[in-house]
Amino acid sequence: MYRRGQYASQSPSDYVSFAVFCDKMWQALAWPKLPLFAMLPFQNMRGEKMKYPVDTHTHTIASTHAYSTIHDYLPIARAKGIKLFATTDHGPEMADAPHVWHFANLPILPRVVDGVGILRGIEANIKNLDGEIDFPERYESRLDMIMAGFHEQVFPPCDQATHTQAMINAIKSGRVDMISHPGNPAFPIDIQAVVKAAADYRVALEINNSSFIHSRPGSEGNCRAIVEAARDLGAYLTFGSDSHVAFTLGDFDHCHRLVTEAGFPQERILVRSPRALLDFLESRGRAHIPEFSDL
Repeated sequence: MYRRGQYASQSPSDYVSFAVFCDKMWQALAWPKLPLFAMLPFQNMRGEKMKYPVDTHTHTIASTHAYSTIHDYLPIARAKGIKLFATTDHGPEMADAPHVWHFANLPILPRVVDGVGILRGIEANIKNLDGEIDFPERYESRLDMIMAGFHEQVFPPCDQATHTQAMINAIKSGRVDMISHPGNPAFPIDIQAVVKAAADYRVALEINNSSFIHSRPGSEGNCRAIVEAARDLGAYLTFGSDSHVAFTLGDFDHCHRLVTEAGFPQERILVRSPRALLDFLESRGRAHIPEFSDL
């Protein structure tokens, strides 16, 4: 019988046994089929274990075009070796986003469940040229982090100068910890100007793994340029799976490939460890979270 912690530091064959155990449990409970690959430790395309135990961008069924609950993420996080993930549903001005009360109520979530930490966050929308976001400042203390970016439903694409100024103003606002998918080709930006602002104001830029697969076709060239500019200008990067279903939690193959090819320093990749991300957030004035001390 499986015992908690039994596979914490075991060989790959033990992880496969764990995957088989979980698969049998899924069948016994008559839950939807969970593929075995989702139960294996996080690996890259060559089968090598990788080193990113944090995911800063996930969505739940609170954003109704997503398909998983926080409960769904937890067993996959444990199986993949994810120690900390952020729940970052879309800001309330998106058509199918949760009401603002969803975010105000996030403090009811437990901090840690079976060794997996849960960060309370949002993927807010940049609304206008001033860089304002669609989340009331009075509720900001309820969250651990704020990510913000462009979405067509809230900020219709226009010209590079407008996109650049709006993004830089969001960075300068002090309210935004990370910019989501800045490489989106639907919103061209002056990459050097945005990355310099991010470095100057200590705001992380996201490399979004989903952008390379299906969400934002044509992103790779922009993302590569962002990585190279961030390398040279001293900016921080975060990786986001942008999971809209739990199976893709922690999938960073394309992110890892880009930073490796660019020679980007690991010490400025926030998802390299829970402590790296938490120290970064604290340096920006976010509250210390003692429950995460042992992650």
